[in-house]
Amino acid sequence: MAYLLKRMGLKNMLIQRVHYSVKKHLAKEQKLEFMWRQNWDHEGTTDMFCHMMPFYSYDVPHTCGPDPRICCQFDFKRLPGGRITCPWRVPPVPITVANIAGKAATLLDQYRKKATLYKSNVVLIPLGDDFRYDKAIEWDQQFSNYKRLFEYMNSQKDWNIQAQFGTLSDYFNAIYERTGSKPGDHPTGYPSLSGDFFTYSDRQDHYWSGYYTSRPFHKNFDRLLESHLRAGEIIFTLAVAHARHEGNKAFPFTHLMERLVSARRSLGLFQHHDAITGTAKDFVVVDYGNRLLNALMDMKKVIGVSAHFLLTKDRHTFQYEGGKLFFDLDEKRSSQDALPERTVINIGGKPRPVVFYNSLSQTRTELIRLVISSPHVKITDMTGQVIPSQVDPFWLTNEESAPDMHKVVFVITVPALGLVTYYVEKVQEHSNKKNSHSVITMYNAQTTQSITRGPFHIFRKTAEEFNIENANLKAAFSNSGMLKSLTTKDDGRTTNIDLEFVRYGTRHTKDKSGAYLFLPDGEARPVVFNKPFIRVIKGTILTEVNVFIPYVEHVLRLHNSPGADSTALNIFNIVDIRSEGNTEVAMRLKTDITNQNGEFFTDLNGFQIQRRKTLDKLPLQANFYPMPTMAYIQDDTRRFTVLTAQSLGVAALKPGWLEVMLDRRLNQDDNRGLLQPLKDNRRTPNKFKLLVEKRTKKVEVASQYTGYPSLLSHMLSLQLIHPTNILSKNINSPDVTMLPIFEGLSQDLPCELHLLNLRTMQNKEDSARLKFMPKNTSALLLHRLGFDCGFATRGVKCSTNDGKVSLKTLFKSLDITKAQPSTLSLMHDGTDLDTSPSVQVKPMEINAYKVQIH
Repeated sequence: MAYLLKRMGLKNMLIQRVHYSVKKHLAKEQKLEFMWRQNWDHEGTTDMFCHMMPFYSYDVPHTCGPDPRICCQFDFKRLPGGRITCPWRVPPVPITVANIAGKAATLLDQYRKKATLYKSNVVLIPLGDDFRYDKAIEWDQQFSNYKRLFEYMNSQKDWNIQAQFGTLSDYFNAIYERTGSKPGDHPTGYPSLSGDFFTYSDRQDHYWSGYYTSRPFHKNFDRLLESHLRAGEIIFTLAVAHARHEGNKAFPFTHLMERLVSARRSLGLFQHHDAITGTAKDFVVVDYGNRLLNALMDMKKVIGVSAHFLLTKDRHTFQYEGGKLFFDLDEKRSSQDALPERTVINIGGKPRPVVFYNSLSQTRTELIRLVISSPHVKITDMTGQVIPSQVDPFWLTNEESAPDMHKVVFVITVPALGLVTYYVEKVQEHSNKKNSHSVITMYNAQTTQSITRGPFHIFRKTAEEFNIENANLKAAFSNSGMLKSLTTKDDGRTTNIDLEFVRYGTRHTKDKSGAYLFLPDGEARPVVFNKPFIRVIKGTILTEVNVFIPYVEHVLRLHNSPGADSTALNIFNIVDIRSEGNTEVAMRLKTDITNQNGEFFTDLNGFQIQRRKTLDKLPLQANFYPMPTMAYIQDDTRRFTVLTAQSLGVAALKPGWLEVMLDRRLNQDDNRGLLQPLKDNRRTPNKFKLLVEKRTKKVEVASQYTGYPSLLSHMLSLQLIHPTNILSKNINSPDVTMLPIFEGLSQDLPCELHLLNLRTMQNKEDSARLKFMPKNTSALLLHRLGFDCGFATRGVKCSTNDGKVSLKTLFKSLDITKAQPSTLSLMHDGTDLDTSPSVQVKPMEINAYKVQIH
C-alpha cells in the first residue's frame, strides 16, 4: 500500500489497525511516525511518511487521548437525547461559560498525554467515526462546541497551546515545517521502517486472521473478474487501436467501453474493506455477487467481440449485431453463487474453430481442456497439422459419465497478447491415430468388476498405493488417495509431501471465531474418512486423481506438455462445509524440507515477498498470514512453493509444513461490527500449484526480511491467475474469412517484465455523448518482477534483458507515437519520452505511461 500511494504521488499516509503490542513498543520509543520503506529498496526512493494512530480505535473515545471515558465526553453527537451514548455512562454536555474552564483543562490534559507518544509538539486528534456527519445537526454540535473549547484554550497564554481545526495535510505540513523538511522528504530525526504489520490483534489473543479466508467463494470470484477485466482491457485497447488505424467505424467503441467502465467500478467496489475481506452482511454479499457476475459476463463479451474484430481478415466487412455473439461464452452460471457450467462444443464432420486468447506478454505453451460432444475427435492447428489429443469422460457422479459430453485435452501455443485458432472435428472411430482415450481406474467403487464404456476402459480395484507421472515429475499416493511424495526427474530426488485435510473448531468460551477472528479450540484435527472413492484417469497428455472425502472433492493433475505447466502438480478442490457449524477446513502439506527457525515466506498482494516466522510464544491463530498468490518454505538445497489462484490464509506451524485454509463456517458474530454469523457458504472452488525446485546456486539476499520467487514460479503464478481465454465460434455465426492468428506484440517482453495492464482511458463524464467514447490515450503499466536466479527455468521459453523494452516498436503493426511517464494514479504526468530508444524498468518497480497507439 505504501509503495502504491508513493508512486501515485502522495507524500503522507495514516494507519490504525496495528497489533496493540507493536503500538505500545513504538509509542514508548516515540516511533509511531516513520518513513515506511519497501524491503527491497536500499536507496529510500520508496519512503513514505506514515503516521500510526496509537490507541484501540479511530472513534472519538479513542483519539483525544489515552482515557476513552474522558474522550467520549467530547463526542458531541452523543449528547443526551441522541441515538448513541457513551458506554462509560458519563455523557457529554454542551460547552457553556459555566463549564468551559474545567472542560478545556480536562481535554487539554488528554491532548498533552497523547503528544508525549510522538516526537513533535504537534498532535493530531481525528474527530469522527463510521456513519458520521450524515446529518446537519452533528456538524453544528461538533463545530460549535469545539470552537468554544479552542477559543478558550488559545486565550490562556500560560497553557502554551494553539488548537485549531485542520486537515491531514495541515498536520503533516506542520511536521515538515518543524523539522525544516520539504513535504515528502525524510523529516530529520524520524526513523525508517520496513515490513508489514500482519497479523493484527486489537486485544488479548483476538487475532484478525479469520478474514484472510472468510467467504472464499467471493475471494475466488474477485480474482476471476480481475483476470477477465485485465484481459478485456488489453484486447479492447488493441482492437480500438487497429480500428482507428484503419479508419473502421463499425467497431462498437462506446458499447464495449461502457461495459468496461461498469466492470471497473464493480471490481473497484468489491475492494471495499468489508467486501473482499468477506465481512459484509449476507444481503450485501448477494448484491456484490450479482455485480461481479454481471461484470464477468460483460468482460467475456468484450473479449469475444474484440477477438472477432481482430481476427476478421477484411475488417471493413466486420459487423456487430448487439445480441448475436460471434463466439460462444465458454461457461454459464445460473446465479451469482453457483459454480460455472462449461459450454459444450457440439462437433460434427466440419471443423469447428476454437480461438485461444493469451493476455500475458510472453508466448505460452500449455495444456488446454474443452468439453465436446463426441469422444472421436481430431484437433488441427492453424497450419492444418493434426496434433495429439486425449479424450476423457465427463463425469456426472462418482462412477457415471455423460454419453454425449467428453473432455478433450491437447497442447496449445498462443503468442503474447495474441489469438490463435485451432480446429475441432468429429471423426470416425479409430480414424485419428493421434487421438487417444484415457484409462480409468476406480478404487473403493461399488463393485470390483471392470467394464468398457464406449472407448474407455474402466478398471475397478480395491485400494492400493499408486503413482502418476509426466516427463518432469512423479507423484506417489497412499491407498487413501492422498499425496505422499513428489519426485523431480531431472535430479531423481524425492520430496516427501504428506497431504492431509484438517479441521478446526472454535473455543468454548464467550469469545468465539467469527468473520474477522480466528479463535480455534486447539490444534487442528484430521478430517476422518475410510476407504474414500478414488478415480485415477491416466492418459498420454493428462493424468489426474480424483478423491472424494468429507467436505472436499479433491483433484490432482499432471500435465504432459513442453511448457512450464508440466513442472508443477496442479490441485483443484471443491469445498463444501454447508452441513457443518463452527468448522474451518484446511489443506495441510507436510514435507521433509528443513526450513530453519520456523521461517517461511508469503507474498504481499502479489507484488513482493515477505519473510515470516512461526513463533511458539504466540497463539496458533497469530501465526497465520494472508497468501494472495504464493507461499514457500526452503532449505539450503530445495524450495517448496504453493501457488494459489485465490487469496486465502496460510501458516507454517511446524518445520516442513505449509497449511492453507480453505473455508470457514461460524455460528456466531465475533463483535467486530458485522453483527451476524458467517453461514452463507457455497460449494467453493480453489486452485493451487505445487512446485518443488532444486537450488542450483546460493544467492545472497541484501535484506534478510525479504525473498524472491524463482522465474519459473512467477510464470506459473501468472498463468494460474490469468488463464487462457477460450472462444468457440457460435454454430450459427456466419462463415466469414477469419485470420488464424493475431499477434499483439512485435516480440515477447522479457521474462521479468509483466504487462500489468493496457487500459483505454475514459473521457470525462460531463458529456453524455463523449463519456463512453474511448480516448486516444491508453495507460500502459509495466511491472519488473524481482526473482531469485538460483533456480533452473524448466519450461520457460522467454529470456531476460535487464528490464528493457522499446515502446515505439512494442506492438505489431502499430506504433506508439507519444508516451508520457505518469504516476500510478495516472493523474500527474512527466515530460514526453523519445519512444525510439528502449526504456528500462528498475527491479520491482511499476512504471506507468500514457501512450497514444496508431
